[in-house]
Order: sequence, then C-alpha cells, then structure tokens
Amino acid sequence: MNDNAPLVSSLQRLRAAHGHDPSPAWTVRAKRLRAMEAVLRDHRDAIVEAINADFGCRPREETELLEIYPSLSAIRHALSKGKGWMKPRRSLAGLLFLPGRNELRPQPLGVVGIIVPWNYPLYLAVGPLVDALVAGNRAMVKMSEFTPRFSALFAELVDKHFEADEIVVVNGDTDVAQAFSSLPFDHLLFTGSTAIGHHVMRAASANLTPVTLELGGKSPAIIGPGARFEHAVERIVFGKLVNAGQTCIAPDYVLLPRARIDEFIDVAGRVVSRLYPQMAPGAQYASIVSDRQYQRLAALRDTALADGAQVHRLGDAGDDPSRRLLAPQLLSNVNDGMNVMREEIFGPLLPLVPYDTLDEAVAYVAAHAHPLALYLFEEDRALIDDVLSRTVAGGVSVNDTLYHIAQHGLPFGGVGASGMGGYHGEAGFRTFSHMKPVFRQARFNGVGLLNPPYGARFRRMLELMLKRG
Repeated sequence: MNDNAPLVSSLQRLRAAHGHDPSPAWTVRAKRLRAMEAVLRDHRDAIVEAINADFGCRPREETELLEIYPSLSAIRHALSKGKGWMKPRRSLAGLLFLPGRNELRPQPLGVVGIIVPWNYPLYLAVGPLVDALVAGNRAMVKMSEFTPRFSALFAELVDKHFEADEIVVVNGDTDVAQAFSSLPFDHLLFTGSTAIGHHVMRAASANLTPVTLELGGKSPAIIGPGARFEHAVERIVFGKLVNAGQTCIAPDYVLLPRARIDEFIDVAGRVVSRLYPQMAPGAQYASIVSDRQYQRLAALRDTALADGAQVHRLGDAGDDPSRRLLAPQLLSNVNDGMNVMREEIFGPLLPLVPYDTLDEAVAYVAAHAHPLALYLFEEDRALIDDVLSRTVAGGVSVNDTLYHIAQHGLPFGGVGASGMGGYHGEAGFRTFSHMKPVFRQARFNGVGLLNPPYGARFRRMLELMLKRG
C-alpha cells in the first residue's frame, strides 16, 4: 500500500465533509472553537507536563504564558469577533454602474494543512487552527517529531474533542512531513526554518496550493541614542531568554552605540541574575530541546570564539550538556563572516554589533535579508518613524520585544526570506477565506446603453466613461 494512503484518505474524508457543509453556520464554528478551548482548559496540566518532558526542562510558567494563554486569548477573540467577520462587506458600485452593488463574501477555502514546529508546539498548532476554524474550514495538522510526547497527546485530545471529519492530527518523521506538504490542500501554513520552507513551497507548488510561510532569520534589536538603556537591555534579555532563545522572533543580535558595549554586558549580567537567580534542575530556565540542537549552538559559539569573538557568560551557571542547559552568553567582536552572524541562532547566544551612527545601524539591517521581527528602543518619535520607514521586517515592537505577536489586531508574518503571508485575528480569518467578489446588478440600469451596434450614443457614453475613469 502507498505510504501516503492514510494521509490521502484523511484528506478525502475532510474534503467530502466540507462538500456537505461548505459554509458552516456561526453556531457550528463557535462549537468547534469551544471544543478547542476545552482541550486547553481541561488538559492544562497534561499539556504542561508533556512539553516539559519533551524539552527536558520547560518552566511551567513559560508554557502557560507563551502557549496556553495566547491560545486561549485567540479563541476568545475569535468567539467575540468571528460572527462579524463572516458578514459580507457591501458597497456601492462605481458611479457609472449605479444602482448596482458590490460585496465581498467570505467563503471557507475547504481543507487547510498546518505544519507545526517544535519550539512552541501548542501555540503554533492552535493559533493557525483557531483562524482556520473561525473561517469555517477543516484542517489537517502535522505535529513535530521532535516533541513526541506532546504531539501524541495533542492527537489524542483532538480525537477526543472533535469529529474525525473536522480535524486530523498527523504524527510521523521527515518522510511523513514531506508527504504531508505534497497533499493538495486548499491552503498550507508552515512554520519553521527558511531552509525547510524552500522544500515546503516547492512541494506545494506542484498542486498550486497557496502557502503561508512563517520562517525566521536574524531579527535585530536596535538600541537608539535616545533609548532608556537599562530598560532596553532588560527587554532584550527577556525576549532572548524565554524558552532559552528557542523562539523564531527572539532578538538574534543587538545593534548598539559602540561606547556602550561594556555597559550592555554589565547591565545584562545584572538582569540575568535578577530574572534567573538560579539555574538548578527545575528552575525557571528552559533546556535546549535536543542534543543535536545543543551541539549546534555550542559549535556556533566555539567557532566564533576561535575566529576572534569574545564570549561573556551571564549569571552564575555554567553549561550542563547532560541537562542540555546552555547558559546565557553574549558575544562581542563578531563579524559577518562568522556562522553566528550568518545563521539564525535559536538559542541563548546574543551577538553585540556596535555602530557609530544610527544611520550605520539602519544601513546594516537594510543590507541583510528582511527579518521576521525588528526591535527598536528609542524615545525620539522622529527617529522612530525614520527607522521604521527605512527598514523592512515582518513585524516590529518599539520599546519591547516579542509582544507584537500577541496583538490580535495585527497580522503576524514574515517578508522575503522570513516568510510570506500572515495570520492572527481577522487577518487569519481572511488568510483562510476566499473573499469572493460579487457584483449585484439592479433591475433597472443603464448598461444597455453600452450594447452594440456602436453608434453615436455609445461613443458619447464611452467618452464620458473615459473622462470620469
């Protein structure tokens, strides 16, 4: 039997169910959203424990703050706003076509595919699912093989709370992921690395499947000349060290005034000592998810050190390979030739890149691939607007890190090498809907004046149309 047969069968089942109810009523969509809410509320402890077991150590507080809370918040927002999003957007037709009317009618796409990464395995499954469900779709979800305990639990919970023709959760290795991305979904959302994103997009293109790619890249934090410096350092350190830096929008390097490098190192050390007073087993600092990722990060640091970088350890803890604990470390004297400045870090290493003028910092960002996130710390509004106008990034937080992703009124997504498309809130509803354009002709109208034969009356009408646009 073809190894893809179970996947194809699941897709066919979902597609057949969609055909029987292609535009579910709000009551049906709300019921599905509340079922997902029950998954989170009724099994909160089990979810926390499974993710902690997969990581080796993932603080309960981080899972609840960064995964369970935003997932529940997204559901609440969808329940509050979704019925309104479903309504057609009506407007008058163009002047020469009055009294005709236009409308945009949201229509579910059908079956949505979602590929989930390992770093936030709950939120990056539930977030897209909420948007797909509120838009009236059914979904297939490929979980990460690198979080096997949670992935198995999520499949079990979805099977318990949903019908088999509403959501299908798929587990398996790389071969399964490749087969999954080759299915003819009505839309495919992938969250992961840029390198894998190439393969996903290539596979989807064979079916002309539209894709939303949430990738990554090197997200900079810029400390401007007028920044509240200690506040900036604290927020950068926080954004870097939650989940031990295993966050796609974590600050990947810091651009700061050259004269303040030593001050940054000093303040960052004090911040780490305050936020993470101890890093003993069970402390509130996450482990690196796997030996492979731990070794990759250690190699990035050691190679940079061999190439002339300086490493500044923060806090009292040392590295502990047996627990995959990698202590927070700053790197100075880095350059663009080092792997740590070429690859997305995805861990608690933070390079410091000095600048002499803010223009130089902006030029540095502009000369590199567009990042998924940009963080700017500055109090001067004119400077803030100037930097925003001269840089391109998937999303921005000013005077903070990470939290632009938590705003339901803002789409989340990348640009260029950091991704394409976006979702969250109404933007997600639109991503997973076809906004079908409809022109409604009035019973009494003047379009007959444009019929052939094309005589003098037609030419007068045409001239009027050309003048009025």
